[in-house]
Amino acid sequence: MQAPVAKIKRAKRETSETFTVRVGPEIKKRLASLAASTGRSRSFLTAEAIAEYLDANEWQVAGIRKALGSLDRGGGVEHEDVRHWIESWETSDETRRP
Repeated sequence: MQAPVAKIKRAKRETSETFTVRVGPEIKKRLASLAASTGRSRSFLTAEAIAEYLDANEWQVAGIRKALGSLDRGGGVEHEDVRHWIESWETSDETRRP
């Protein structure tokens, strides 16, 4: 399942903190090139990339945690039941969703 596409509205950052990130020379070169061609700083582009990465991955981790919680509460469907259901698709005796 792919993460939902959404326009991200970011509040103007009033304060920021500095930390060091190590990247290979090719990534650094690409970042500098993109910064020059967009008129943005490497710092700005890096901060935006990290924020977008966090948005995408936090969404995915939240979904996984929700699914695991459901399983812990007894939710879920047995593998064999799902397999049987999928194998019945587009046959004359297609079964109902488990």
